[in-house]
Amino acid sequence: MIHLRLYTTLGCHLCEQLEALVHTLANDEVVLSPIEISDDEALMARYGMRIPVVMDEVGKELDRGFELERLSEWLKVRGWLDEVALAKFTGPAPAPSPKAAYQRHGRRFLG
Repeated sequence: MIHLRLYTTLGCHLCEQLEALVHTLANDEVVLSPIEISDDEALMARYGMRIPVVMDEVGKELDRGFELERLSEWLKVRGWLDEVALAKFTGPAPAPSPKAAYQRHGRRFLG
């Protein structure tokens, strides 16, 4: 099990994005302990412009973890990255399905 702290504040959509990415990309169950920074002036000064910030058990921080490349590298260094899950994000986009053609009044139309 992976234990992380998430420095966040109420209504932070980037924090929600980071949380979803961590749960998707981690190769083990993740326990995120949210820490509300708006309740503490020192935390606001330290993390206010950097949230979301995720911290591991030894105190190593990652800010801007909502960026896929940064988060995946941070998880990989710790041995927590699920490579298959990452490949789903970074793999080639599926080819678009061909448009069906139909005829109306002797004219041919696509899609």
